[in-house]
Amino acid sequence: MSFANKTIVLTGASAGIGRKLAISLAQQDANLVLAARNQEGLEQTLTACTKHTQKVIAVPTDVTHAVACQQLIERAIGVFGQIDILINNAGIGMLTCFDEVTDLSIFERVMQVNYLGAVYCTHYALPYLKTSQGLLVAISSICGKTGVPTRTGYVASKHAMQGFFDTLRLEFRSTGVDVLVVSPGFVATDIRQRALGADGKPLGKSPRDETQGNMSVDECVHQIIWAMERRKREHIMTLKGKVLPWAKLIMPGLVDRITAATVRKPTATQK
Repeated sequence: MSFANKTIVLTGASAGIGRKLAISLAQQDANLVLAARNQEGLEQTLTACTKHTQKVIAVPTDVTHAVACQQLIERAIGVFGQIDILINNAGIGMLTCFDEVTDLSIFERVMQVNYLGAVYCTHYALPYLKTSQGLLVAISSICGKTGVPTRTGYVASKHAMQGFFDTLRLEFRSTGVDVLVVSPGFVATDIRQRALGADGKPLGKSPRDETQGNMSVDECVHQIIWAMERRKREHIMTLKGKVLPWAKLIMPGLVDRITAATVRKPTATQK
């Protein structure tokens, strides 16, 4: 699949994976519609993309609002007249043990961004994706495959996302619309620094050693592009992620111990 002259709507484009993905697609001459809530970061991504193409617009969008998602899609159609690919990349993290939570609203916030935001954008983009027999992409996580300590809200949102898009894939079998779910592991972005803590406020500091065991953003985006080009149904980026679902069927207790051991509980000074 070539991305030249394909209209691609990308949420969460203001930083991290979204920004690098936008630049990579701009280099391939795609028509880009960039969306994010952080307007300053979005403008920076827009500037970076315009070094490679002028066929790019930025639409400040809060995906937790259905009307905003509708307006995003309408703007894409108004400018480019079609939508070939929707990449649901907007996301927010949560890092705290459940018994330490003091602000239950974080569960709603994480679910609204990670899951419902993807539902809203997909709903409004779907008629155009059917017309173009396009590609629907969900940037999920290994957390969509298994439980992970200190990430109850995040894991729940990614499980919801996984189930939603797996079901859509079945429903869309005769429409020509392909559904790709991408599941990275730990990637070297600031999502853990921005993750919500027990009090509902961003942590400001990651509870894990970010210098160890992270995939680079460049490698993550390379794999996303590779999977999109092939219109794959699913792409799990790490060996551990590929093995876990099978291992859970055979040795669930062992998988629990391994997963628990790889995630260090945040300390009070890290909240």
